[in-house]
Amino acid sequence: MLSHRPAPWVAVVPVKPLRSAKTRLRGAVPAAVHPDLVLAMARDTVAAVLACRAVARVVVVCDDPAVRAELTRLGATCVPDTPAAGLNAALTFGARGADGPVVALTADLPALRATDLESALAAAERAGRRAFVPDQEGTGTVLLASPPGVPLAPHFGPGSAAAHLRSGATRLDGTWPSLRRDVDTAADLHAATSLGVGTHTGQVICTVA
Repeated sequence: MLSHRPAPWVAVVPVKPLRSAKTRLRGAVPAAVHPDLVLAMARDTVAAVLACRAVARVVVVCDDPAVRAELTRLGATCVPDTPAAGLNAALTFGARGADGPVVALTADLPALRATDLESALAAAERAGRRAFVPDQEGTGTVLLASPPGVPLAPHFGPGSAAAHLRSGATRLDGTWPSLRRDVDTAADLHAATSLGVGTHTGQVICTVA
């Protein structure tokens, strides 16, 4: 049974400007719809994180005004990508000043369920140290968590699961299908759709079906 503790986690979610995001996903939908799909996936990801009882606050790091407007409307705190030095710098920036545990999440989890995230965060808390959840393929990372006072030290990018393991983070191998299903390609999008994507992503997919 999932716990009913107070919500201590601060979640940090970086989002690239829509014009340059998710290049490997291009072609999954018509080019004109691609930015809408990227934004929809971010909206569904953030909505699920906000619905998670273990999360107190969601910080989105993004320079795109359209993204910030939509995700602020959902309830996230949005800040510009001041470092402008890539994904890991954005995550470190977003986690600054957090006085509790911090969790970094990718913004391409359109099938995410709050219960899967809550269960993964409970496992991270039990680990008592930096911990990560690999993607479905096992090579990437969808979640990186750090206890209070411990630097997040993200190593997202190609081969990030191995990089996080080398950095001393504990690998968490729970099932959590909706958490581990990130979307980088058209095949990933099809797999996420089979799991059941959120409302915003579903609406975009329906418009091009």
